Amino acid sequence: MSILGTRVLRTEDPRFLTGGDRYIDNLPIPGALHVVYVRATSAHARIVVDVSAALTAPGVVAALTGADVDLAFDALPNRRVPAVMARPKVAIDTVRFVGEIVAIVVAETRTAAVDAAELVIVDSDPLPVVVDVEAALAEDAPLLFPEAGTNVAIHAAPRHGDDYFDGCEVVVRQRIVNQRLAPCPLEARASAARVEADGRVTVWSCTQNPHSTRDGLAAALGLDVDQVHVVTPDVGGGFGAKGGTAPEEVLLPWLARRLGRPVRWVETRTESMTTLVHGRGQVQYAELGGRRDGTLERYRLRIVQDAGAYPIGGAMLPFLTRMMAPGVYALDQVDVEVTSVVTNTCPVEAYRGAGRPEATAAIERIVDLFAAEIGIDAVEIRRRNLLTADQFPYVTPTKAHYDTGDYGGALDRVLAAADYGALRAEQADRWARDDRRVLGIGVSTYVEITNPGGEGEFGSVEITADGGAIVRTGTSAHGQGHDTVFAMLVAEETGIPMANIEVRHGDTDDVARGNGTGGSRSLQAGGPPIVASARDVVEIARALAAELLEANPADMVLDTERGEFHVAGTPARSVGWADVAARFAADEGHTLLAEHDVAPEGATFPFGAHVAVVEVDLDTGRVELARFVACDDCGRVMNPVIVAGQVHGGVAQGVAQALWEEVRYDADGNPLTATFLDYAFPSAAEFPSFERVPMETLTPRNPLGAKGIGESGTIGSTPAVHNAVVDALAHLGVRHVDMPCTPERVWRAIGPTTTGGAR
Repeated sequence: MSILGTRVLRTEDPRFLTGGDRYIDNLPIPGALHVVYVRATSAHARIVVDVSAALTAPGVVAALTGADVDLAFDALPNRRVPAVMARPKVAIDTVRFVGEIVAIVVAETRTAAVDAAELVIVDSDPLPVVVDVEAALAEDAPLLFPEAGTNVAIHAAPRHGDDYFDGCEVVVRQRIVNQRLAPCPLEARASAARVEADGRVTVWSCTQNPHSTRDGLAAALGLDVDQVHVVTPDVGGGFGAKGGTAPEEVLLPWLARRLGRPVRWVETRTESMTTLVHGRGQVQYAELGGRRDGTLERYRLRIVQDAGAYPIGGAMLPFLTRMMAPGVYALDQVDVEVTSVVTNTCPVEAYRGAGRPEATAAIERIVDLFAAEIGIDAVEIRRRNLLTADQFPYVTPTKAHYDTGDYGGALDRVLAAADYGALRAEQADRWARDDRRVLGIGVSTYVEITNPGGEGEFGSVEITADGGAIVRTGTSAHGQGHDTVFAMLVAEETGIPMANIEVRHGDTDDVARGNGTGGSRSLQAGGPPIVASARDVVEIARALAAELLEANPADMVLDTERGEFHVAGTPARSVGWADVAARFAADEGHTLLAEHDVAPEGATFPFGAHVAVVEVDLDTGRVELARFVACDDCGRVMNPVIVAGQVHGGVAQGVAQALWEEVRYDADGNPLTATFLDYAFPSAAEFPSFERVPMETLTPRNPLGAKGIGESGTIGSTPAVHNAVVDALAHLGVRHVDMPCTPERVWRAIGPTTTGGAR
């Protein structure tokens, strides 16, 4: 019986639950100094920084300003971005958002460093501030980079003019806000660095991509790649925000080399909320044209992306939104305009889904609006326009190459599980009797892209002397369950018990190379080289077992139930993995090992359908999520426990965007959501038990048939809940409510007639 596809509990969890985990903040690094970054309290200002008082404080080893830092500015994400918009590691004469680094204090203890940081004097001459991304486009808007002459970091024009919708019988339009979010990893960022006796630099980083971090640090420090060793211990969540090499982390090895001492930095929650990159941050202008029979024809999306104060990867995310703009629909034409704009706010980067949730949120909201306009059910309009299973592989108008899909099948399954007809009947009954708690049913159908760059991955399998295995992977875990699934793959091929399989990742000296974890790529990219390596060691071991049993290798059988080799038909005489490992070591002088780099045929496209049921209190505007049903198809499922966990976590984050979470600033650029007291970060108490409907449609683009699952829940859930809130109020004439659908926003949308109160 195959272990693949069965429910195997995560092997990582006992270690996490019993305190066996290792995070950077609790790693023993003898003699490590503590680093505190002094941060700007003005959103836009000319500054002069004085660290002289901090230098004389007890325990202080160094106090530095931007003038002391001889590191290059951050690289720009695209050649079209004006060069003057590059970010310095430490602000030199101008700050552009609250939280930007203006000085560095290094001390013997964390307390001493914090105390000394309070002594740094920052003389600020305020400059005009622009926080709103649309206001930043105005002709008279304050410029963050006057030399550029614009706040536009990058622009891609639409392909069609004002006559785009000529011939369409119905056109609906809506401005949609996909609000700025904080990633909120429960382990805030941390990093440490030490210069070794041979001059190499060791860096401990809670990154999603150790090898990329190593390469970025080497380039920034002017070192060869082999002079930098990156170690990633346990990582308490990333969600895309820990995918890059931030200034805070580049400065650590620079300081260690300058001071000749190990250094460590651990950010506070407020630093994390205000200076760790934010996500989303789009204003979208969606237009959809079609016929009165419900046929959708043309779609236009104008995206205004808030890049924050410095255009890094977030400035490019709208291009993923553009790629996935058509969603699951058979549209004749799709036209997308992209404008990324700088504002006096924290920079924006990838956050769970990274451009794809924004695409789904726009198309699913505007499809609901089209249905309302022509008076048909939201499900029916989807049925009439979904791509059908026989159309795959399919190339969209935006040049996305969809692999496989059965969108109608996913919709049918989730509607049946939710009992959609009964929900509509209950909704109508509540409306008919003027119930003050109304019901809303929201539907979303989605497709996303995983491993969007199509990168390959490294993997190896080594047989140990005791007959166990060491698996090495270039992916890097931060909560996904890699140890469990990769061990399952090797156990399936070799018969070695999972308890005897060790999975290693996150150490650039131990793992030869890798492309890290992001874009839901780990299984589809990291699995095939591990399987190929396992099969190689099996074939080598088969020949060795034949020698030990004095048999023909062609007659050898691996009994994966017992993990032993024997001659076909005579299982009584067998040899185990320890036997063949010993024979190989005696013959070759080293352990039995195989490694592979495997490149997939391309990205994969998971898909699904979600149904959200909400109750809305018409007197207060309070929204309560009553039920959530999700059908997410990620190709072949290796472990339903892992898949369910990823879906549940993703759905929770997507629902949170629809109902609660939003990063906010005041008009002067001061953060208003700097802690979990201010930011509506939900707990398990806010959610019902999510219902998952299984479905598997394999992809031909990798040998496992697997697609990604880490972001699917986030992508499908937000528009489902958003649509449900608006649906609950449809009988009152409400057409749209901006996210997050807070009680105040809903209450105001309901209006004075229904609630009896003025607005």
